[in-house]
Amino acid sequence: MRSRGTSKSAVSRRFVAKTTAQLAAWQTASLESLDLVGLLIDGVHIGEHCLIVALGIAADGQKQALGLWDGSTENTRVCQDLLANLQSRGLRTDRSLLVILDGSKALRKAVRAIFGDAALVQRCQVHKMRNVLEYLSDRDRPWAQAILRRAYQATDVKKAQRLLLDLARRLEDEYPSAAESVREGLEETLTVQGLGLPERLQRSLTTTNAAESVISRTRHVKRNVKRWRGGKMMLRWVAAGVLEAVKGFRRLKGHRDMPTLVATLRARDQRLGLTTAEEKVA
Repeated sequence: MRSRGTSKSAVSRRFVAKTTAQLAAWQTASLESLDLVGLLIDGVHIGEHCLIVALGIAADGQKQALGLWDGSTENTRVCQDLLANLQSRGLRTDRSLLVILDGSKALRKAVRAIFGDAALVQRCQVHKMRNVLEYLSDRDRPWAQAILRRAYQATDVKKAQRLLLDLARRLEDEYPSAAESVREGLEETLTVQGLGLPERLQRSLTTTNAAESVISRTRHVKRNVKRWRGGKMMLRWVAAGVLEAVKGFRRLKGHRDMPTLVATLRARDQRLGLTTAEEKVA
């Protein structure tokens, strides 16, 4: 008696159809019911592709995977399209939102265009540190890195500014590009430190590490792929891995202090006149 099985090609077609539908549903899901107070965006390289990951941070500290795009955060069109996508799905742009970015100028420009004054931008300190140290020799990296760490771990924002400006002055003659990198966007690398948040929550909100962590959880999925056949395939596979990883998401470290961040953002709304009529009545 001849046994009948399912061919590999049939299994592959079903997997493609399933992951395509899964990605489409994820990329169009409404965000209106999510009480998001933070948005984290980072580009992660996989092979020859750069995938942009967007995570939301809810008022209770829960992380939400919002989407995945194929492109670079240095590409203005890609950045504007992904933010427009989030806005069209219900992400509020009429009140203060902490936006944590990898440092891309194109992404920063897109955030300004979509969110305007509502965006309170934090530049990722890890990305900034990498950028500065890349300009230095192996001999000078250790002491410069120690100063950067002291500045980024400081709870006093004025002390952090002094440390960074002093570092830029020390680097000026021998490493002018490194000095310029320290100064570029300096205030936005210290945004969260200026909010007076408890230390543990502050550390969680000054980098885009959470996005890289999400992608790292998809390694078991990527190991099953011997050869990538373009960006669409990569998006489908990585999205499947991200959606699986979402099931194990834990709340942000320091989440018990999230009410402090929420109160700070709502107070900022009032100062900037961003509070809606309904919220004033409430």
